[in-house]
Order: sequence, then structure tokens, then C-alpha cells
Amino acid sequence: MILHPMNSRLFSGILAHQDPSQVEGLSRFFKTGKGQYGEGDRFLGIKVPVTREVVKLYWQETSFDDLEVCIASEYHEMRLAALLTLVQIFKHAKKNQDLQQRCIDFYLAHTEFINNWDLVDLSCYELLGAWLLDKDRTLLYDLARDGKTIWEQRIGMVSTMQFIRHGQLDDTYAIAEIFLNKPLPLHDLLQKAVGWLLREAGKHDEQRLKVWLSTRYKEMPRTMLRYAIEKFTEEERAGYLKLGPV
Repeated sequence: MILHPMNSRLFSGILAHQDPSQVEGLSRFFKTGKGQYGEGDRFLGIKVPVTREVVKLYWQETSFDDLEVCIASEYHEMRLAALLTLVQIFKHAKKNQDLQQRCIDFYLAHTEFINNWDLVDLSCYELLGAWLLDKDRTLLYDLARDGKTIWEQRIGMVSTMQFIRHGQLDDTYAIAEIFLNKPLPLHDLLQKAVGWLLREAGKHDEQRLKVWLSTRYKEMPRTMLRYAIEKFTEEERAGYLKLGPV
């Protein structure tokens, strides 16, 4: 039995779309088996586009008390709905700095529940990245360096996507450097995040990425390197991988 807050249409709306036939597939996809990164997570069987549609319907009437219940749910899709709702509240509060600050404070106070890569990637740069566009960004460096979980560390990296979209590349490279200096082996999901953001930075300035890689690619974990050079020519990729890490 799933207990839910009275009058939360977001919560009820998510429950109404549960599909048991999809649970097994989603559980495999998000690696919920013993010893895997999503171990123990539970699913209702709802695909992301459906969750987005529910959020679109109900975000305006969802309170922070409702979000408190949803974000702490044992069900992955309920936590995602809370995060996507938080993003909508934040985006529509452009002239209300107090409300935006409340969204950020809520997000940072609940990172223990942001515990899979999709929950991170669909929320952090829309919230933290957007909030920090005109502010000091030390928080992201602290998360990348000292985050208690791989998810907090990934938030530190992926949040820089917002900066990249505004043509600001410095923080992406600086935070990538933090991960390069971490003890090996570096978790695969962190390697992928760093490589992905480097690749995105390279779309804005490929030469800068190549210069940055020129003194680092031989020491980069292989998955990170593969992601970073994904948009290079086949010949260039072969050259990097031939001389890069094993």
C-alpha cells in the first residue's frame, strides 16, 4: 500500500499512470540489482515523457509539503516528478528571488534522494546551473570534490551544462580537472559525466578542447576519454585511443 498526501494531485497523477508491465525493464535499465549503482530502487513502470505530462498538469498547484513527500518516496518516478516540478516552479519564478532560493535550498537539502543519473541530469543544471549563472560557483567545486555520493559529485559536473549553453566554458574544464585528480578507479558514471560535459564544451570551441586534452589524454580514464572525443573524426579518435590509457 502506497501512502500519499491528501489533495496532492501530482502524487495521485503519478500513481494513476503506473504500469506493472514496465517495472522489470526499468529496474534492469537503472541497474537496481545487488551491488549495482541503483540497488534497491523501486519503480512504478512510468516512462519519463508520461511523468513530464503529469508534472505539466499539476506543478502549479503542488506545494513544498507535497514535494517533501514525493522526493522521499521509495519510487523512482515519484522522486523524478518532484524534481521536475521543482524545476518548473524555479523557472516560472524569474522575478521572485526568494522563491527561487527556496527551490535551491530544497534541492540541496534533499540530495540523498537524488540517487540515480537521470534524477541528477534532468534537474541539476536547470536548477543549480541556472541559479549560479550570475553567482559564485564554489558550491559546484565542493560537490565535485567532496560530494558524499557519486550523485552529489555528478551534480557538481553536470550543473555546468547551463554555463556551456551560455558560452561559459571555464568551470567545466576546471571541475573536470578535479575528477582527473581523484584516485582511480573513478566510477564509470563519473567518467561518463565528465567526458560528456567536455564533449559539449568542445561543440562550442573544439580547439580549446583539443588543447586541453593534449596534455591530459594519456592519463584520462578510457571511458571519460571516449566520451570527450566522440565528435572528433574517426581518425582523430583512433589516434587518441591508441596513445591514451589502456
